[in-house]
Amino acid sequence: MNSLKEMLVKSAEADKAKALLSLELLNDRAVGIGDHSTEDFYKNAEEVITMLADADDRLEAIEKYLPYEPKVI
Repeated sequence: MNSLKEMLVKSAEADKAKALLSLELLNDRAVGIGDHSTEDFYKNAEEVITMLADADDRLEAIEKYLPYEPKVI
């Protein structure tokens, strides 16, 4: 994998991991979030889903537009 593709993939994967963790916290441990209003909770949930969809879209685009290129020796 070339350096540019590797950086893009790692960045998208990191964002996806953060989004999945946040989604888990919102879904399974909402009581630990503190004294946020219901509106804050919904806003946070929307932001997390958007981040997750964006990361998935980026990974798909990377595979589509930067396909595997074998290293020439």
